[in-house]
Amino acid sequence: MKDNRVASVPPAPTDQVSRQAWFTLAIASAAAFMAALEVTIISLALPLMQDSFAGVETATLSWVFTAYSIGIASLLLLSGWAADLFGRKRLFLTGMVVFALGSLGSGAAQSVAWLIAGRVVQAAGGAMLFPAGLALVLAVFPAAKRQMAIGIWAAIGGLAGAVAPSLGALLINIFGWRSVFLINVPVAIVATVAGSLVLHESRAETASRRVDMVGVPCASFGVGILVLGVTQGREWGWASPAVIGSLTASVGLITFFVFRSRRHSAPLFDLSLFAIRSYRVALIGALLFSSAFFGSWVLLPTFIQRWWHWSVLETGLAVMPSSIISAVLAAPIGLVVDRFGHRWMVALGGLFGAVAMAGFALFMTPEPRLWVGLLLPSVFLGLSMAILFAMLVGAAMREVPPERYGMAGAGRTTSFQLAQAVGVAVGVAVVGQPLTADAAMSSYRLNWWISAALFAALFVLFLVAYPSPRRSRP
Repeated sequence: MKDNRVASVPPAPTDQVSRQAWFTLAIASAAAFMAALEVTIISLALPLMQDSFAGVETATLSWVFTAYSIGIASLLLLSGWAADLFGRKRLFLTGMVVFALGSLGSGAAQSVAWLIAGRVVQAAGGAMLFPAGLALVLAVFPAAKRQMAIGIWAAIGGLAGAVAPSLGALLINIFGWRSVFLINVPVAIVATVAGSLVLHESRAETASRRVDMVGVPCASFGVGILVLGVTQGREWGWASPAVIGSLTASVGLITFFVFRSRRHSAPLFDLSLFAIRSYRVALIGALLFSSAFFGSWVLLPTFIQRWWHWSVLETGLAVMPSSIISAVLAAPIGLVVDRFGHRWMVALGGLFGAVAMAGFALFMTPEPRLWVGLLLPSVFLGLSMAILFAMLVGAAMREVPPERYGMAGAGRTTSFQLAQAVGVAVGVAVVGQPLTADAAMSSYRLNWWISAALFAALFVLFLVAYPSPRRSRP
């Protein structure tokens, strides 16, 4: 019987983009949007989840977010290797089914443990969707158009994190908090059917079966233990053996990852990529941005609902300006970067982010202050999001050789996801569970100032360390 599961994809003879390529980009981008959406869409649902599961502490509930970020980070590079070896289409469709099952389990959860387990299954599916989807896109786009395709794919995925709270507000207001998970099921079914009909199978002929499948998961597990120690620090005691043991184990596992990656003949992530200055600096910048943004953004809706006593829909509408600004300006900013370069634009994004967080810290109060306290800082935050979500990807990949796109991109996304988890863990630890309005303002202000400092560090980093194009080595 003829095996026609793997259809070869002939190289495009010209720079013309085929309909097949645009359909592939649409399906892959939709999958990236759906997987990225689940990172922050639950931010408005956290207070309602806490009410549904009586007696659950905020630190425990934060693992609904953290388990997803760490789960994706743990499996992302491994999934990229599996896609190259076993087939991108096969892994993409498998990931879509797994993601749908995780979404169904999360939406039907009857306990926090059940919900967290569902999020882990979601993360496993999402980790397959990201690298397989991008590889499918690159396989059908002509070489001259691949950077454009990467930009569209990355921008759509980044946009999901920005619009998620507003979209989540509409879903929660109409259908309840479980809808933020269940909405994925019909979307995944449609994408699976369309993908099975439209996508062409492709593999990397040079993919090795002998690859390090231990190092990167160990590093992600190390970050997970770090997050555990940070989130439980108040409850266990910062000097307790459990917290000290968690932090020590985290350092040990991350050190083991570095040692193993340097020695292994086929690492999932080649540390020699850090020799590329633009990649190294942009990766540090992505860590700063991810920690700063998500450490505050995920908790902002909770503040508005708990202390301003606004409904979920009102809260979603209140945080929408940042999303709208980011969506409208993301594409035009790409044209500006082509003229002025990544260095100045990314630095400006860091400055806007620092101003936004400082504005929250200075002007937010327990009584609603919509214009000065929320909307004005949100304008600066939207400008920062419009620049940084997509431009940090381009800044990182600027000098990476094309044959290293897959590994470098997966490494950047892995670091970004881990920084999300750490940022949220620190935010939850700083905010805690305040019982009075004054205590809430004190803890939230400290968290906003921490985020402002991280954004300011990003601003300085790119001004001082990111190489300008004329000084870059080929």
